[in-house]
Amino acid sequence: MDDKIIATFCLCDDLLKAMHHQEDHQCQMNDAEIMTTACIASLFFRGNHESARAMLKQHGYIPHMVSKSRFSRRLHRIKAIFIILFDLLAQTWKTLNTDAIYVIDSLPIAVCDNIRIRRSKIYTHEDFRGYQASKKRYFYGLKIHLMVTQDGQPVECFLTPGGFGDVDALKYYTYELPDGSMIYADKAYNDYEIEDLLKEVDHIQLLPMRKKNSKRALSPSISFVQSYHRKRVETAGSLIAQLLPKSIHAVTSQGFELKVALFVIASSLNGYLNL
Repeated sequence: MDDKIIATFCLCDDLLKAMHHQEDHQCQMNDAEIMTTACIASLFFRGNHESARAMLKQHGYIPHMVSKSRFSRRLHRIKAIFIILFDLLAQTWKTLNTDAIYVIDSLPIAVCDNIRIRRSKIYTHEDFRGYQASKKRYFYGLKIHLMVTQDGQPVECFLTPGGFGDVDALKYYTYELPDGSMIYADKAYNDYEIEDLLKEVDHIQLLPMRKKNSKRALSPSISFVQSYHRKRVETAGSLIAQLLPKSIHAVTSQGFELKVALFVIASSLNGYLNL
């Protein structure tokens, strides 16, 4: 843990210096320490910021730790920097992914159980009620839409309401990938128009698994390769799920979404620290 804490702080500090990030010199705790605390909370404390704050202060990593409320306000103030950190890590994974093979899928994140939907205070709209086919259950919350490398490292991510369709999410990926990249997906991502557009404009081949009545049936050999690579995104989803607590504590929807995003960033960061 010690090595990862120090490496995380160095990475965040170098990023802020490269950005020429300005902050008040009177602050006892700088923004690199705020970012480090949030990342360590997601990596080792299932998103519990209070436990991470107490440990880092007690062991002398961050002796001038701010209060819980001030930490929360400052964390929300710099949330855009976490997106930059994720993008930098994503560029690393794209560079290491020499075969240019990627996989897309979604991961449900429940705010509460289906039976408690009426008592939910964070989200109240019916759009946040989705169905998880693999477990044959409904959930109320968000979906993480992921694009990962063949080694399971995330290169693109965004959040939608739980009822948002996977095939509709195809329109929201940026597809900033090298020419000739191959993207595998499950049956929920069949959209011939987007497939043709990606192939013609970006020279990227989107190859989802086909339904039985598909007009573009695939050979058994390609279907086998699809099944093999889809396990990678399931592995990435399970790595993120291992970091998640049984329930994510948040007071507002912005706080909930920030915590969910931090778990994805922590998963990518953990892979980088293990290189």
